[in-house]
Amino acid sequence: MKENTRTTAGFMLGDNIQEKAKILIVDDEKDMLVLLDRMLSSRSGLSVLTSDDPVEAIRMIDEQNPDLIITDLKMPNLSGMDVLEHARKKSGSTAVIIMTAYGTIESAVEATRKGAFDYITKPFRKDRIYRIVDQALRWRRLEFENLYLRKKLNQWPSGPFMIGNSQPLRELMARIAQVAETSATILITGESGTGKELVARAIHACSDRRDREMITINCSAIPENLIESELFGHVRGSFTGAFKDKKGLAEEASGSTLFLDEIGDLDPSMQVKLLRLIQEGEYKAVGGNKTYRVDIRYIAATHQNLKEMISTGEFREDLFYRLNVINIFLCPLRERKEDIPLLVDHFLKKYSVLHGRGHIKKISREAMDQLMDWSWPGNVRELENVIERGVILASDEVVTLDDLSMGQDSGAFNDMTHSDIFDMPFKDAREVIIKRFQADYIARSLEKYQGNISRAAGEIGVKRQYLHRLMKEAGISGKEFKS
Repeated sequence: MKENTRTTAGFMLGDNIQEKAKILIVDDEKDMLVLLDRMLSSRSGLSVLTSDDPVEAIRMIDEQNPDLIITDLKMPNLSGMDVLEHARKKSGSTAVIIMTAYGTIESAVEATRKGAFDYITKPFRKDRIYRIVDQALRWRRLEFENLYLRKKLNQWPSGPFMIGNSQPLRELMARIAQVAETSATILITGESGTGKELVARAIHACSDRRDREMITINCSAIPENLIESELFGHVRGSFTGAFKDKKGLAEEASGSTLFLDEIGDLDPSMQVKLLRLIQEGEYKAVGGNKTYRVDIRYIAATHQNLKEMISTGEFREDLFYRLNVINIFLCPLRERKEDIPLLVDHFLKKYSVLHGRGHIKKISREAMDQLMDWSWPGNVRELENVIERGVILASDEVVTLDDLSMGQDSGAFNDMTHSDIFDMPFKDAREVIIKRFQADYIARSLEKYQGNISRAAGEIGVKRQYLHRLMKEAGISGKEFKS
């Protein structure tokens, strides 16, 4: 056995920090060991172990826990397949590359089926080895960081937006693990329904501020004349209705994380005050003279293109750069469709329990094909609504395509009778009734103002952008109310 080490930056995260990526090379041909050792040892960041005995290699796997194993296929006593199987049992995230001078389709298929990262035949080019090793170590890093993040989240209930095994989701999990324990300000971008708030909660749950509750403020849901008071608080008598002093969310968030949802909808005058809060770490309550200092970690989110808003003067460029220290982009569901079956299974189980529909076991092939073909403009939130509808409307143990009523997101709740609602648990019944009321209330307001969204929003007391979102969730279009 031989070991070569070189100095490099840390390869792993968390408590098990390892300074170098550790590679074990196993081959009974010593010339091949020397060649691969020389090739890989010349690269910084690698710790290379070698063995010409597969039995000894098994012991080294148990003791050294390598990140990557490169093993010959045909060796005395034990084969490369034996090394592969042992390595995968020891750690599912260890990458294994099988190499052989006697390559066949059958052995390649078997190696892949047993979990090999790749399969290469001798002789091989140096650049091919380098490329495969780099790919394997990147995969190993993602696997380790995903495991680390899931361990950190063991006290935090995971949500549907984190379900899946696609490359975009794996990279997202790795990025969360990478930035969570820093104090950097983060801007989360992506379409509506992709799970921006859930990602913010994951980052907070993995941070050193996790013992304090994350404070959330929805910049589009709070009227412009109230958002300053909500964020900074106010003193008694500072405006009509201020009958007593009120503590703001900034004070509550001190020592914790403040999540600024839909930051793109923040009023320009408030953008200046938020910038001061982030830059200086201080603020004044509305109507007050005292300056308060706070220690806050900021996470902001938006579905809007802030750079375009800067060009039109709707968003401050200096605030954008303060928020965009770390950017996390959430890709839409249509770009990670391989996660849909896992999400569907999760939602089927969730809503069959919530709605007392335990007899529902699965979804039909025709329905699943349609789900896979759908473009999902509303992303995971839309998928969840569709599956909930299917669970409610299914008359058999299999949810069919007709049960899903694709493209009719508000239909499930409108189709429910009073009897259906009162047969549900209180929490679920309340949610259905609130959704119905919300849709009816919005529809009546739009009808009153003949589809004028700005006037309806002013009457209701919400921002125009927020009303747009509520309309989208309820499946309501302003056009149908225009005379």
